[in-house]
Amino acid sequence: MIDVTTYFDVHLLFLFPLIAGLGFLAWRRSVLDRRFLGAVAILTVLAVGYTTPWDARLIAVGVWWYGDGSVSRRFLGVPLGEYAFFLLQSVVTLLWVGCITRGDRLRVPARPSRSDRIVGLLAGVSVGVGGWLLLAGPRTWLYLGAILLWAGPVLAIQWAYDWPSLRRRRWPLTVGVLVPTGYLCLVDRVAIDAGVWTVSRTYTTGLTVGGLPVEEAVFFLVTNVFLVQGYLLYDDLLDRRGIERPTAENEG
Repeated sequence: MIDVTTYFDVHLLFLFPLIAGLGFLAWRRSVLDRRFLGAVAILTVLAVGYTTPWDARLIAVGVWWYGDGSVSRRFLGVPLGEYAFFLLQSVVTLLWVGCITRGDRLRVPARPSRSDRIVGLLAGVSVGVGGWLLLAGPRTWLYLGAILLWAGPVLAIQWAYDWPSLRRRRWPLTVGVLVPTGYLCLVDRVAIDAGVWTVSRTYTTGLTVGGLPVEEAVFFLVTNVFLVQGYLLYDDLLDRRGIERPTAENEG
């Protein structure tokens, strides 16, 4: 049986070894170039910055809490181990998607039309509105509603920017999201069973996926969607600039 008693144990046993393995694979596949490292830096900072106030609020409400001795210090109400988890999850997911998309970039990424942008914006807004409606309902919907309301603005920005290119790259998007999401759900289940953290029954629906509260699974799904879509869109943006810049210079 795996002995997990602290947040650091979760990192040490489940995330650091995976990052080492994915990092080695990324190195062997020549993924760790300036382009990739720039994407990791930008997306990690955005992920930690956007998640922190939302996470702190839910901790303060009591949506989840931590076992005795499982965390030590906190900053802005959030355990330092949680910040580390945000960062490490980002690195795991981005290393994975970097490895599976190496050499799989769009050669001539087309710009989305205005109508495409509006459709993407409305789709993201609808997710946020759905979350807001859940928050207006019984307390058992609070966690799920908070996730969707929090997710709406990011999805609206990403989908409005260029959802057609994401649809064209649906295979790396799907695999890039589902594999780390499944792994992190397993890690989460181990940590909950070990009492490292506990999810409140008061603010959750009681629905589970493999014994894991469905809200936790949705959280990992949504955050990995943010990361993978962000990486693919960043990739496409650099491809588009690389194509358009020489054209502009030739016209001059």
